[in-house]
Amino acid sequence: MKRADTQTERLVTEGTARLIARATDARSLKVSDLAARVRKGLDKYLFAEDAEASEKEVEGFIDALHADDLCLIVACERGDEAAWSNLVAKYEGTVRAAARGAASNEDAAEDLAQSIWAELHGLRVREDGRPSGKISYYSGRGSLGGWLRAVVGQLAVDQHRRQSRLVQTEEDADFDRLAHDTHAGEGAFNITHASVDPEHSFSERSAAHDVEDALAQAMRELAPEDRLLVKLYYFDGLKLREAGAVMGVHEATASRRLTRIHAEVRSKVEAILMKEHGWTQIETARSLSEAATHLESDLELMLTSEKAKNETRASQGE
Repeated sequence: MKRADTQTERLVTEGTARLIARATDARSLKVSDLAARVRKGLDKYLFAEDAEASEKEVEGFIDALHADDLCLIVACERGDEAAWSNLVAKYEGTVRAAARGAASNEDAAEDLAQSIWAELHGLRVREDGRPSGKISYYSGRGSLGGWLRAVVGQLAVDQHRRQSRLVQTEEDADFDRLAHDTHAGEGAFNITHASVDPEHSFSERSAAHDVEDALAQAMRELAPEDRLLVKLYYFDGLKLREAGAVMGVHEATASRRLTRIHAEVRSKVEAILMKEHGWTQIETARSLSEAATHLESDLELMLTSEKAKNETRASQGE
């Protein structure tokens, strides 16, 4: 069976309809909402091993998917607040238990458990405007609980690697190299000193100043509650759970609000740069996107820069 033929598409449509029918709670999802996710799983697992898989094998693969779990995750990915609340309520215990098993102590376990909801939801936004969290990787092949435990374990490994990279750096040259590598990855808003071209240096300083002004203006235009969340999370250093507690919401809700704020601020910064500073659309898109390579989000880099600038002003008595 060829992966792109109409027969496969028919099997996906029919299989997705059966999946929805056997779900205890289909979350008001339609075949069109789930078919692409089902096809993605087929391509990744079944067709990757056997491009000529039989009709029976395709049907068997789809009918073995965990219907309720997949419907829950897709509903969350589509921004269903009730689905997110259900996900947190049902699996918060699972996540915390997995974190305790993966972490070295209770404090580390708590930090890990807090991080997982932001990882699931995602603080970046895809081209279609939806968050780019890890929930997009759930295929429904295994139970959601087991998949979440695996995500927690992988996040623990990633955190350990990042910490080890810092702890094991002892020589001065290693620190210099690490600082250089990190700086180089942080993108367009950093002013490098390698160039000896005065005109180029002035251009970079001017661009950085434009971005700072645009960011400051975009931040002033945020709703008071959004500014508070930004302050708590980025400037005061609170974790998502702590910031959410201050605002009376769950950390998952705080994560989703940050996603919205990121998109809103970035959009405003782009508009200001083009309208008030004369940047072209290409220049704006390139400068903002290049900044995201090694950091959690474009906004975090801009806010970190803004925070450093404010601290410098305060130290100078401005």
